[in-house]
Amino acid sequence: QVQLVESGGGLVQAGGSLRLSCVASGRFSRSYAMGWFRQAPGKEREFVAGINWSGTNTDSADSVKGRFTISRDNGMNTVYLQMNSLKPEDTATYYCAAAQYTAALVVADQRYDNWGQGTQVTVSS
Repeated sequence: QVQLVESGGGLVQAGGSLRLSCVASGRFSRSYAMGWFRQAPGKEREFVAGINWSGTNTDSADSVKGRFTISRDNGMNTVYLQMNSLKPEDTATYYCAAAQYTAALVVADQRYDNWGQGTQVTVSS
């Protein structure tokens, strides 16, 4: 079983920055693709950013392009989400996910097998 633990969420003013971290443990392999998703109250979960196993290929949702950056440190089994120029509409619970059966970049949430508990991000206007 894979454990994913997110941290770094909090309350920030619009225009501010946060960096989320996700540490993987258990039966985790560095060959897994990783991703970040978010879910706001009353809304469906949505893809935020994804990264392949080596960190050489990334993608992000149009709503966060140019503001959020995903990266990973395989030596530390950690994936990061650097969030800049935050907006109130970025307020959500952010989840880290691992795709056990693919090393390539994954966008669809159905292909992720392991999920963290989430970390709350609140952006005030």
